[in-house]
Amino acid sequence: MSNAVLQMQGINRTYGEGKHALTILDDAELSISRGELVALVAPSGAGKSTLLHLAGLLERPDAGSLSIGGVECGQLNDNHRTRMRRLDIGFVYQFHHLLPELDARENVALPQLIAGCSPSQANERADVLLDHLGIAKRASHRPSELSGGEQQRVAIARAVVNQPKVLLADEPTGNLDPSTSDLVFDALTDLVRSTGLAALIATHNHDLAAQMDRTVTIRDNKIVPLT
Repeated sequence: MSNAVLQMQGINRTYGEGKHALTILDDAELSISRGELVALVAPSGAGKSTLLHLAGLLERPDAGSLSIGGVECGQLNDNHRTRMRRLDIGFVYQFHHLLPELDARENVALPQLIAGCSPSQANERADVLLDHLGIAKRASHRPSELSGGEQQRVAIARAVVNQPKVLLADEPTGNLDPSTSDLVFDALTDLVRSTGLAALIATHNHDLAAQMDRTVTIRDNKIVPLT
């Protein structure tokens, strides 16, 4: 896929050695383009976490090529990989992991401050995103004062505030009731479309997966379309 933002080719990942070796991915391939949502649906133990860790540069493949925005990441040193994680990759988890002592605006602004933005720029960008996600009126509230859906939308805003190229989400609506889950997913989808993110979203929710552009799974150590 020539316009792929996230591209994995010939990826191998094995844990352990010899007779105790456990192969998770073997010559695996995956490409995701700008503005594309790809659902990752696979049973526990199939390798979803490994795939997300590799895509997020939290692990290195044993073999193969992984590029983000055209940058081959396999040979990058740890400092460069850390910088790419900070600026080019956004992470959303099942639990929001917001800092409890900060309000919503401050939680979203923090990654920008770390990246070198001024406080006024960081707060302005945070307010734009919170408004886009429909929770601008809750900007001064701390996480304990927000509903589960509001907390997760703050987490999404925080994940994309530095305008990354790739968004990786692991069960982002897993802790929410169905109606709230739909609201959060709709907000996430709109954000991906409007900003041109390449999104890989691990989920057990087949209804949500069906709303994405395509669905893949891990079968026989390969990444394959789910049919």
